[in-house]
Amino acid sequence: MSQHGATGGSMPTVPLGVWLADLPDDRLIRLLELRPDLTQPPPGTIAALAARAQARQSVKAATDALDFLHLAVLDAMLALQADTGPIRPEAVVEFLGSRANANEVQAALTDLTDRALVWGTDALRVTPEVASGLPWFPGQASQAEPDLDPATITALLAGIDEPQRELLVRLSEGSPVGRTRDAAPGTPADRPVQRLLTAGLLHRIDTDTVILPRLVAQVLRGELPGPVGLHRPDPTVHKTKQADADSVAAGAAIDLLREIDLVLETLSATPISELRAGGLGVRDVKRLTKLTGIDEQRLGLILDIAAGAGLIASGVPDPLPPDGSAPYWAPTVAADRFVEATTAARWQLIAATWLDLPSRPGLVGTRGPDGKPYGALSDALYSTAAPLDRRLLLATLAELKPGAGVDAASAAGAMIWHRPRWGARLQLEPVTDLLREAHAVGVVGRGAIATPARVLLAGGTDDEVVAAMDKALPAPLDHFLLQADLTVVVPGPLQRDLAEQLGAVATVESAGAAMVYRISEASIRHALDSGRTASELHAFFERHSKTPVPQGLTYLIDDVARRHGQLRVGMAASFVRCEDPALLAQAVASPATESLELRVLAPTVAVSQAQIGDVLAVLRAAGFVPAAEDSSGAVVDISVRGARVPVQGRRRTYRPLSAPAAQTLAAIVAVLRKVSTAPAAGQRLDPAGLIAQLQQAALNQQPVVMGYVDPAGVATQRVVEPINIRGGQLTAFDPAAGRVREFAIHRVTSVVSADPG
Repeated sequence: MSQHGATGGSMPTVPLGVWLADLPDDRLIRLLELRPDLTQPPPGTIAALAARAQARQSVKAATDALDFLHLAVLDAMLALQADTGPIRPEAVVEFLGSRANANEVQAALTDLTDRALVWGTDALRVTPEVASGLPWFPGQASQAEPDLDPATITALLAGIDEPQRELLVRLSEGSPVGRTRDAAPGTPADRPVQRLLTAGLLHRIDTDTVILPRLVAQVLRGELPGPVGLHRPDPTVHKTKQADADSVAAGAAIDLLREIDLVLETLSATPISELRAGGLGVRDVKRLTKLTGIDEQRLGLILDIAAGAGLIASGVPDPLPPDGSAPYWAPTVAADRFVEATTAARWQLIAATWLDLPSRPGLVGTRGPDGKPYGALSDALYSTAAPLDRRLLLATLAELKPGAGVDAASAAGAMIWHRPRWGARLQLEPVTDLLREAHAVGVVGRGAIATPARVLLAGGTDDEVVAAMDKALPAPLDHFLLQADLTVVVPGPLQRDLAEQLGAVATVESAGAAMVYRISEASIRHALDSGRTASELHAFFERHSKTPVPQGLTYLIDDVARRHGQLRVGMAASFVRCEDPALLAQAVASPATESLELRVLAPTVAVSQAQIGDVLAVLRAAGFVPAAEDSSGAVVDISVRGARVPVQGRRRTYRPLSAPAAQTLAAIVAVLRKVSTAPAAGQRLDPAGLIAQLQQAALNQQPVVMGYVDPAGVATQRVVEPINIRGGQLTAFDPAAGRVREFAIHRVTSVVSADPG
């Protein structure tokens, strides 16, 4: 349609400030909720609010939250010149035509009006700065794209020569609009511009101006092409039952928590020194990968989440490693509370931490633009946009029907449609990393969002999220399967106390949905060291094994128990006691124990200047089976607890700017309404009358709109609730600051009641 028909001729032009002044309070409050940057600091007048709402930086922030349809509507309004004169709402609907649903366009216009990017009722205007908020050249989205799909564009680009490619690359890296005489009709057809126009890789605007189509530019830059359609895309690639998705997510959560426990245990035994630049060294990460069996990229995710949750930190651990030359990454004392919590509660902490994690751990193991590798826990991973992208991914999945699954490509396309301005960071590779993280953390199963993650995303309380995960987790088992080769097969998650008992007498051989433990002489000795007896171990396996107890296990327990504790080690620095003089003599005479310098005091007692832990380690390495005892002769477990660092503040986090509380917004609007009734700037007030007004307001507990000039000379209007006046100071509650403040009376320029009417 023509621009003349769009403008509607003689429709009146209403400035944004006038339009805002006529809005009811609830509409102004809604505006401030949608655009919280307008409240920082609170505007003093409607005119100031209007000016700030049209500022380029504020407009860009407002367009950040808009989807492709909303931006296309703004694009259409610019094409209809609504930035210079009013147009009718119907003109936008007609301009977009069959590409968009009329009701959806009207709803988008309403939302844009709520955000004050568009204003008016029958005659609509748009702020000119909207053009700076579009991630494309105005007119490239609202008007139909060339009839070329990405595959066709790729094929055409493969057939162009070097001059044509140089021209396209120059336009793709800068402004897509170029001026050239070769655009004029009648120019020789062999010129690069004419050949590109003929192929559809360029569009002619006028006789000396061309524009690079948006899709062509995206293909040239290697980006995901689009979006194109004005209808919300459906990224679903397969469907599954929600219960199955929840089950898969719960299984992933169990695996992740087990690996977190393993990392905490490993760092407890061997803290890793921190690099001067922060984070962990490549060699240390590879060593940790070897010790834990976790691949480098997944280990990077686990370390980042553990640090974000306060489970590990950099500091001076207790006990300090032998070299003690640098800060170390080690578990905090909070890790001890974490391992004691329920599975669902532990997952809730991990999932909530991941959701707001201001880093991109998926980059660990890759190299940056400078060629240097991204290190685990390094500042190079920091990203304020990462939490926004994770929430966008989950929000996109939450819009789908329960059980609807996506893959990385479909998710990336849908996410770019929802937030076109974020398109550069929502390409296939980063979204692949996000989706892989989501599966690993257990918020997504089979490409579909899990029910507990829906509750978390919707802002549910911790208890509600924990309850949802409790429901998704499989019921813990009270049994396992003993095998003849002394392995224990666990077909699912064990009850917590049973898992602890099994872990004390067996070691994990392979982890996964079905874990396998190995029973050995060393593991049985460990159980006996912790105070268990042979009869207790026999009863434990008889009670919990669904398969018969192998005879070889019975013999092994009895054999180790018979030899265990015949040598007793105590404090001298330490002593060795044995009821069998021959066995003690053998231990003293063994070449393997020379470093202990054992000295026989009696046929059954020897002493050493070595510490008790060293004596135990050397005797065990020599093939003996000693046990530690206390002063009463009872067997005790003296295993080292492991290194711990003090609990520190969480790693730096990022929170997007959110709207102030409803009370604060109402106070800001009250200021805007009352400021016009305040005395003019520079008008002096009678101090006695001013104090009387404030005292009366304090007595009646009545809020007032107060003009105030701070020590820097900045004049503001604010709603306060006077409490008392003493010594030239007003004590009042400031709702905008959420606290009681003091104001110098001589700096107050006006006082007006904030009550309606």
